Amino acid sequence: MEKTFARIANAVARGAGRPITFILCMALIAVWGFSGPFLGFSETWQLIINTSTTIVTFLMVFLIQNTQNRDGAAVQAKLDELVRVSAGKNSFIGIDHLTAAEVEEIRSTCEAAVARSQSSEPAGKRDKEEKRRQPQAQNT
Repeated sequence: MEKTFARIANAVARGAGRPITFILCMALIAVWGFSGPFLGFSETWQLIINTSTTIVTFLMVFLIQNTQNRDGAAVQAKLDELVRVSAGKNSFIGIDHLTAAEVEEIRSTCEAAVARSQSSEPAGKRDKEEKRRQPQAQNT
């Protein structure tokens, strides 16, 4: 069931993000709008667009959220693997499960460590390091 839902969610998310889908929705709204005078701008005429958009929005929220949750988890797993195989601290693995306050505390600690390391380096060494990094940044 979960794999089937994931496939459907991915297909809908891909389809909803295409320009042709937007154009088709705009055309549908235009047809609805132009039909108003012929239908006397009745309550039924208004109810059609209100109900349709509410249903589509309601369903899309769940499908898109599912897709984003899986994408976020996949990115996090990739980052965790990079930390695990690099010289990074393995204690960072899994911090996405911490509270916002705990993550903010870790981020502040990391920023303070960077600031300390930059202030303790001689200015000439820092400048050389920056120049060495610039061509790498342009290549990526």
